[in-house]
Amino acid sequence: MEISTLDNVATITGNIKTVNDFQEIKQSLDALSARQKNITINITESLSITSSVIGYFNKLVLKDQIVIEMNIGNKQLLELFDELNLSAIFKVNEVLDDN
Repeated sequence: MEISTLDNVATITGNIKTVNDFQEIKQSLDALSARQKNITINITESLSITSSVIGYFNKLVLKDQIVIEMNIGNKQLLELFDELNLSAIFKVNEVLDDN
């Protein structure tokens, strides 16, 4: 997994699955949320997401009052957000690649 940031956009590539992935995401988004109150998160490839990352995103929205918009590129992850009733909270958008 890799994360890059530019302006108010964080792009996560690869699968989100380890504690180190969570730490990288948290570190990058902590720095971003210190400067921005509206953040777009692009998760282009990951099939799933760890509960710690979901919890951290919840904290950003509910406690820190950060507006998150997510662009998800994997149908399985989209369905997970729907099943957990998180699509509205995180303003999830489908950006599936038809290739």
